[in-house]
Amino acid sequence: MTKNPTYLDHNATTPLRATALNAVMSVLSEVGNPSSIHSFGRRARKHIETARQQIADSLDVSSGQVFFNSGATEGNNTILKGFSGQRILMSAIEHSSAIDCTVSRNLVPVTVDGVVDLNAFEQMAHDIRPALVSIMLVNNETGVIQPIAETSRIAKSVGALVHCDAVQAYGRIPFTREELGVDFLTLSSHKIGGPQGVGAIITSPGITLPKLLEGGGQERRSRAGTENTAGITGFGAAAAEASSKISDFQKLGLFRDKIEEQILKSPSVKIYGQNGPRVANTTFCTINRVSGETLLMAFDIEGIAISSGSACSSGTVKPSHVLRAIGDAMGINTGHSLASLRISLGHTTTEKDIEHFIKVWNTIGTRLLKD
Repeated sequence: MTKNPTYLDHNATTPLRATALNAVMSVLSEVGNPSSIHSFGRRARKHIETARQQIADSLDVSSGQVFFNSGATEGNNTILKGFSGQRILMSAIEHSSAIDCTVSRNLVPVTVDGVVDLNAFEQMAHDIRPALVSIMLVNNETGVIQPIAETSRIAKSVGALVHCDAVQAYGRIPFTREELGVDFLTLSSHKIGGPQGVGAIITSPGITLPKLLEGGGQERRSRAGTENTAGITGFGAAAAEASSKISDFQKLGLFRDKIEEQILKSPSVKIYGQNGPRVANTTFCTINRVSGETLLMAFDIEGIAISSGSACSSGTVKPSHVLRAIGDAMGINTGHSLASLRISLGHTTTEKDIEHFIKVWNTIGTRLLKD
């Protein structure tokens, strides 16, 4: 690997912010169960409630609407399994922690731009009359922003509650729970520069949070288990910083456009969601006639970390379900002949990183991407 590796996989996880690291290290030097009533416990509790308020402030909700957990996977499972046995409508491009949650659901198709098909959604909502609608705010592969306020309006017109996985949107685009009109928001710490293993669910006022874990009175008897005090404190610090620097994040669009201008010089490359509304940091593309694993390995050897839109299971490469859903809308087969790559930028990305990527892309293109 090169001496100066380039990390361009921020949608998978982004580097810990200095403010979050300092907060975590400070709390790790202390002792105390936040459920204990003595001074050590009260101090731990104060850390958690400070973080709860920081996250509440970033979304314009009350602290009582914030419930901490271990991350987005737990959050999505908590909400969806809480509606198990009832009718659920979900977009075909949800994160695997939602789409593979083992609950019965009907999938809403997307358009060629990777946006939820509102006409199809409205028809399905009136036909099915779901108890819950689950649609993410920003897709983790394409970066496409979904019309959540409009889907919420339609869902509410048929009496459904709305869950929104906001993991890839939080700290990247401005929004509040009220603006989206949703009843449950799922968040993750490590996507915004906080520590891994921490997340939160935001509820609308007066809504009861379903229980996934029982056996304790933590999180106002809604999520059993001793809170991760250090992790939650780091989450709060990261949330405060990320939400105050959204305008800086959006400037990453200039870097993204520079990358896309370069890679589109090859006719074998197609960028998905390019004509839809996207967050500033994400490029999701396919390349004809080359193995995705070969490309990832070639980039890794050159010191560049990116990811593929494919998932491997038992040695068999499966096409991305997001890519399949968009391919269905386009009427094309997005099978094994297409390699998919996701390039995602973040708060540590520099112009040198972009220059390094383009240089390596041109080198690899000469060797692997000949038309």
